[in-house]
Amino acid sequence: MTIKIREVKTRTDLRTFISLSESIHAGQANWVHPIYMDEWKYFDPKKNKAFGYCDTLLLLAEKDGKAAGRVMGIINKRFNDYRKENIARFGTFETWDDPETFHALLARVEEWARQKGMARIIGPYGFSDQDPEGWLTEGFENRATIATYYNYEYMLRLVEAEGYTKDMDYVVYKVPVPRQMPEFYVKIYERIQRKGSYVIHEFKKRKELKPWIVPIFELMNECYVNSNIYGYAPLDHKEMNDLADRYLPVVDPRFVKVVTKDAEVVSFIIAMPDMTAGIRAARGRLFPLGFIKILRAAKRTKQLDLLLGAVKEKYRGIGLDVLMGVKMLQSASEAGKEFLDTHHEMETNLKVRAEMERMGGVIYKKYRVYQKNL
Repeated sequence: MTIKIREVKTRTDLRTFISLSESIHAGQANWVHPIYMDEWKYFDPKKNKAFGYCDTLLLLAEKDGKAAGRVMGIINKRFNDYRKENIARFGTFETWDDPETFHALLARVEEWARQKGMARIIGPYGFSDQDPEGWLTEGFENRATIATYYNYEYMLRLVEAEGYTKDMDYVVYKVPVPRQMPEFYVKIYERIQRKGSYVIHEFKKRKELKPWIVPIFELMNECYVNSNIYGYAPLDHKEMNDLADRYLPVVDPRFVKVVTKDAEVVSFIIAMPDMTAGIRAARGRLFPLGFIKILRAAKRTKQLDLLLGAVKEKYRGIGLDVLMGVKMLQSASEAGKEFLDTHHEMETNLKVRAEMERMGGVIYKKYRVYQKNL
């Protein structure tokens, strides 16, 4: 059958684009619906500031008049200018196990990227590293989290057949929440506490977090840029507030820890209870009753998902990560959580990986970002 590739131009097209993933993954227990209200905001140039500094291309594939695949092409000009590179990205890529459709979509994105003067393409990747990144390569038996892709294994075969190779691998650890804190961490925690110059802040209500949002993201900007975090480009204040609006309604304040020194934010860590069982039960729809299912799942889950964290460069190696970690593990234990999902850790970040393994963590998922020269 003839494959037709067309750009997403209308609201009807965008509805097809957004909903297609649910059709492709129907019956797959470990795929998690997106929260569709967020999806409409994400793809709206009026509400997602990233469209202002990124070139984008949204494509749908059709076979016999029916939607057969989708992909988004992205050129993050801010990132390219900052890194002095010419890199395009593909993301939100979905097809059935159909090499022809897969090839047609990807070839169109590659052609678009070459016309824009790009030398290389990576993916799957979104506007920034705050979006899902990488396809699952190991751990298909585990459910996706709210911040990650779930894909079929055939996607790896199809992309490698197109000449793509590994650009970056991530590992995800499953870390048990200890009933009793290991002595090693207790000693470091007590040593930091004795110094008295570091204050750790904990929260009970979401409104208490609001004054901390911009300082937290400013520190994230500083740390991620200085550490050359893969794929990261600095956020401006509008994007910081957009991220806050996106996640603050579902963040549990008990699982946000901030450390200050002389009233300056020097480290933070943010986690949230896994709510994917509720999102699946709600099928990604918050209304009329979906939000109740999601909140109920967050209370019942035994899993805590780590999302973001950073330590100011000059304060690294003195135990602030342990100070926050002990408090996070205490909060997790009090809330009845049994293990942490660490989210993506770059395979090359051996220091953090060693820390996770010291805590008894084991790798239970792996993700890969692919690349190809154009």
